[in-house]
Amino acid sequence: MEIANENEKIEFELRLQAIYQKYGYDFRNYARASLKRRIRYRLSQSNFKTISEMQHKLLNDSKFFATLLSDLTINVTEMFRDPSFFKALREIVIPELKKQPFIKVWHAGCSSGEEVYSTAILLKEEGLHNTSLIYATDTDDVVLNKAKSGIFAIDRMKDYTLNYRKAGGLASFADYYTALYDNVIMDNSLKKNIVFSNHNLVTDGVFGEMDMILCRNVFIYFNRDLQDRVFRLFSESLRPGGFLCLGTKETIRSSSFSDDFENVADHERIYGKIA
Repeated sequence: MEIANENEKIEFELRLQAIYQKYGYDFRNYARASLKRRIRYRLSQSNFKTISEMQHKLLNDSKFFATLLSDLTINVTEMFRDPSFFKALREIVIPELKKQPFIKVWHAGCSSGEEVYSTAILLKEEGLHNTSLIYATDTDDVVLNKAKSGIFAIDRMKDYTLNYRKAGGLASFADYYTALYDNVIMDNSLKKNIVFSNHNLVTDGVFGEMDMILCRNVFIYFNRDLQDRVFRLFSESLRPGGFLCLGTKETIRSSSFSDDFENVADHERIYGKIA
């Protein structure tokens, strides 16, 4: 379906407003191209011809909304995604974190948790796991529950093992999970210092004073105003000297909060909050 004429554009904006008023999820400042692609996909899968036809079901069927929410929130991730990023964490950031008696890490937009467990493994190998707490947040309870379970498809382990090695892993990656038929379950010791929680970057406030915030490949779906709103949230949530980690295609340099941060590993999009 093509959302082209003015009436269809109005319908599209009204649906975003309806989602916000009915369910409290605010997609009004998300990049339009990405939202339109995902709404078109749900229309085609549900046999609706127009967005207006979808309105009644959207507002009166919470299960349908949960399905649409999964479409609208981006849940693409993997263990040790972008291995050079995790290697930079190990070599540049971890030595600074070791100077703190206790560290708090926030994975914002954690999706199904693969990168959260990657961070937990990294902290464990660097001797920081027992003196750290990881907050893993997302707006989608479905993916949060998957993250809490720590269960992932076994056929991804070959790629994840390669990522782990490229990221400078110090052990055998297989030591961190147990095979269970077609899945693996992550070791319980990794979970004990992880707190999973629903948090909406668009509408919720400061999460706490953090030593490191990771929010990777989320900003690419936000418009400029929403990016600035979330950068403010992160700036206020980081202690002076703390670290902000973004995706490889994201930067704080085009935001209103650029002067709050210095480059730590520019290519890996790791920034330090200026004291």
